Amino acid sequence: MTSVKDVAQLAGVSLMTVSRALNSPEKLSPETLLRVRRAIDELQFVPSLSARKMRGDNLQSRTIGVFALDTATTPFAVELLLSIEQTAQQAGWNVFILNLLSNPPTDQNIDLMLSHRPDGLIFSAMGFRQVSIPERLKSKPLVLANCLADDSSLVSYVPDDEMGQYRAVHHALSLGYQRPLCINLPKQSLAWGLRQKGLQRACQAFGLAPDTLLQYDLSDHDAYSETAAILDRHVVDGRPQFDILICGNDRIAFCAYQLLLGRGLKIPDDVAVLGYDNMIGIAELFIPPLTTVQLPYYDIGRQAARHLIETLELSGPQRVDCPLVVRTSL
Repeated sequence: MTSVKDVAQLAGVSLMTVSRALNSPEKLSPETLLRVRRAIDELQFVPSLSARKMRGDNLQSRTIGVFALDTATTPFAVELLLSIEQTAQQAGWNVFILNLLSNPPTDQNIDLMLSHRPDGLIFSAMGFRQVSIPERLKSKPLVLANCLADDSSLVSYVPDDEMGQYRAVHHALSLGYQRPLCINLPKQSLAWGLRQKGLQRACQAFGLAPDTLLQYDLSDHDAYSETAAILDRHVVDGRPQFDILICGNDRIAFCAYQLLLGRGLKIPDDVAVLGYDNMIGIAELFIPPLTTVQLPYYDIGRQAARHLIETLELSGPQRVDCPLVVRTSL
């Protein structure tokens, strides 16, 4: 690996001169600065931020290290990483992102991250889930984003799925719908229990007994076939036995749209549809556009970054609001 010493030897200057070229170029003559820059270009030298921090240089530059479990490879959660970077930049901080292919992270993953000497860590995940945090990381300033750990004392910024579902269903029932059919996420999903609480609260507010609702929990396998079978059971002679379909996510809603429209039913005239997630680039393409709930990836990332930058004194789960996005499927 090319070092400052290599640059100095090629340029024929001292180590201090190379340091000045990197940090205080105005202190060098144009000729000397040009000679050092040519040596840097020829050797393709990249200054080490972590090494500079170890020596005490540039103390104002601080870094957030981000473990990205599936986050960096999925279009629907990229806003989480974007918001972390933007929030950090606004505060003069840097961001180092390490994409994880498995959880828990390997020792090699952890070594690589810690070699950058981050001032704080964010562990992010695509899909609200339980994760394993190695003990080596728990001694660092650490925030979880869109995930929970076994250690409930760790601060985590997560979607407020209970309130999001409550608000959406309450809005739908306030429009006069009275016979919902619910096609839920798989029961083992971390969000399932929270959304069930929100659903039940909204139904009770309108006098609908939760135990009388038509509800089905999907498996992790073939959502399209399962959704088709459920709709076949409850669309009799071309007439739906429900007036609103409450979907566990926008993917289920997408399947349902095709199936309902294929049976000649009109949305929302014959049956309304409610989604969840507000999938980027997808939800607004439904015809008619889908009413759904926004998963707050951007706000989760922003609040997680602010937690580290501002050294907030919090612990445990911090619920982030999931706004209702009203369109015309209701």
